[in-house]
Amino acid sequence: MSVARSGSSGESRLAVRLTPNGGRDAIDGLERGPNGAPLLLRARVSAPPEDGKANKALIALLSKAFRVPKTSIAIVSGETSRMKNLRIAADPEVFAEKLASLKIIS
Repeated sequence: MSVARSGSSGESRLAVRLTPNGGRDAIDGLERGPNGAPLLLRARVSAPPEDGKANKALIALLSKAFRVPKTSIAIVSGETSRMKNLRIAADPEVFAEKLASLKIIS
C-alpha cells in the first residue's frame, strides 16, 4: 500500500492529514482515510493555523524529510483544511523510495 500516487510525468501526489498547534514538527505515521479511502500521511506542526503558517511549516517539514526543495512541494487542495493533497515535483518511483525510507510504511 502506498500513500503516494503518480500525478503527471515527473510528479507525485500525497494525501496528508495535518494537525496544527501540534507541539512539535513531526511525521506521525499513516492512517486510513475516511470511508476506506487510501492511506494518509499524518503530520503535526507547532505553527498555528493562521495566515498560512501551518501550511508553510508542513512544506518545510516534508522538504526536510524527503530531501526535496520547498519549491517542489505545492498544496493542490485543502489549504484551509486539515486534509490536504500535495503535489511534489519528484519522480514517483524515487519519491516512493524516499517515503519508504522514513520507515513509516510496513
